[in-house]
Amino acid sequence: MNKWQVGDVKITQVIELEATGGSRFILPDATRELIQTIEWLSPHFADPDGRLIMSIHALIIETKDRRIMVDTCLGNDKVRAIPGWNMRHGPFLEDIAAVGYPRDSIDTVLCTHLHVDHVGWNTMLVDDKWVPTFDKARYLIGEKEWAHWGSEDIEHRRGDDIISDSVRPVFDAGLVDLVPTDHKICDEVWLESTPGHTPGHVSVRISSRGEEALITGDCMHHPCQIAMPDMCSGADSDQDMARKTRHALLNKYADGPVLVIGTHFASPTAGHILRDGDAFRLAV
Repeated sequence: MNKWQVGDVKITQVIELEATGGSRFILPDATRELIQTIEWLSPHFADPDGRLIMSIHALIIETKDRRIMVDTCLGNDKVRAIPGWNMRHGPFLEDIAAVGYPRDSIDTVLCTHLHVDHVGWNTMLVDDKWVPTFDKARYLIGEKEWAHWGSEDIEHRRGDDIISDSVRPVFDAGLVDLVPTDHKICDEVWLESTPGHTPGHVSVRISSRGEEALITGDCMHHPCQIAMPDMCSGADSDQDMARKTRHALLNKYADGPVLVIGTHFASPTAGHILRDGDAFRLAV
């Protein structure tokens, strides 16, 4: 777990799962040999053998009057195609309570997009029924994102019931607000459109008292994509758009003061983007 202070805003990371290796299905071009050529990735983001180290975690943003959870990881009791993600029984709710954020204290849940590892704890299983985990919160989902994933055709082509077990129940409970990709949540927090991984994917900007941060979402899965921004995820819905978005983001924030917090970056998870010859690197 890491914590960051951005002006008056506190950001807390709660890790559900961290793993070394096994991530080639996410970044199929990230061979061990290629990763070993990017020396600055070790030891935090890759091991000496070139295996990627990645994390699935939530980020809780606390302002003076808001408690915002950005993405809700994998969840428990859910049938998933990936073995390590299937039918989990992890302590995520106990973990968030232990760092001061019991589930009834969260007033906003923000989904950067609607992939399986970002919406799992939207719901929990109670008496064999999926119910909203954060029942005192408003769930913010992008209008463009929902227009894509909410279609019957898309939902029925999925390999599992991600929408039906983790998204539709919060709609049914009347807790969802569909928002534009530049939605302002409060004075300190707003969305930044970063499409490509999914059609309505967003990142999250934080600004307070002259200090700034960016939560990436999945426009970058791993810091190796900072060094090699043309490298795409196998889960990107539009790889050309994902590359364009990544290049634009890196050029926008390189050599600047904005703290970049990666949604899947292993600890220390955050750093500043610096130009590194013709590419970029993450300084932690």
